[in-house]
Formats: sequence, structure tokens, C-alpha cells
Amino acid sequence: VQLQASGGGSVQAGGSLRLSCGDSGRTFRGYTVGWFRQAPGKEREFVAVVYVGNMREYYDDSVKGRFTISRDNAKNTVNLQMNSLKPEDTAVYYCGAGRPILSSISRPSAYYYWGQGTLVTVSS
Repeated sequence: VQLQASGGGSVQAGGSLRLSCGDSGRTFRGYTVGWFRQAPGKEREFVAVVYVGNMREYYDDSVKGRFTISRDNAKNTVNLQMNSLKPEDTAVYYCGAGRPILSSISRPSAYYYWGQGTLVTVSS
């Protein structure tokens, strides 16, 4: 699995961005995929996840109602639509693939593979 995250950029508060996570190895489909983010000086934190199979989605409370994760199996991508962005959303965003159980979806250690990250900067 070779993940590639893209779509980051700089926006003003209230704006939107759409991140995409693709797998050049084309073995994505068997894994649950999550988005995490890491701000300078902070630990990597959970943002959202979409399960393989039942396609259930889970979100961190800080992004619930603003971010939407979606999975396109035909295109072998997992997208993160981010609306109503806030300065505190500024971070490097990473996608990870794994088979986490529900109680571990927020733990980076539960994901086997990671992309290189894409920077999101939100200005006030």
C-alpha cells in the first residue's frame, strides 16, 4: 500500500478544502482509512475514519458537522471535504490505512500505512 495525500493549501477562515488520499499500490480497498492531523509541536490527532466494508464514518468532535469523509472505491481514493475551516484546523494532514477496531480508531498506532502528508493553513 502506497498512500498519497493531496489537496492541501492556504485558505481564509470559513473557506473549504478537499483532501484526497490515493493508493498507487491499488490495495486500498481492503483497509479502513483514516485522516489524522499534526500541528507544530503537537501529537498526531484523529480527524475522521471510514471503514472498509460497511462504510461507516466516525469523526472527532472538533470537526463533526464541518468535515465529511468519503470513499470512492471506483477511483481508489478516500476524500476529506473540509468546510467552515478555522485557524485551529491548521496542520499537516495525513491519511492512514489499517484495520482498527472501533475502540482504537483514534490511535495512529492502529494504522499500518501512511501517506506523506499535505499542509493545510487557515488564516483568520
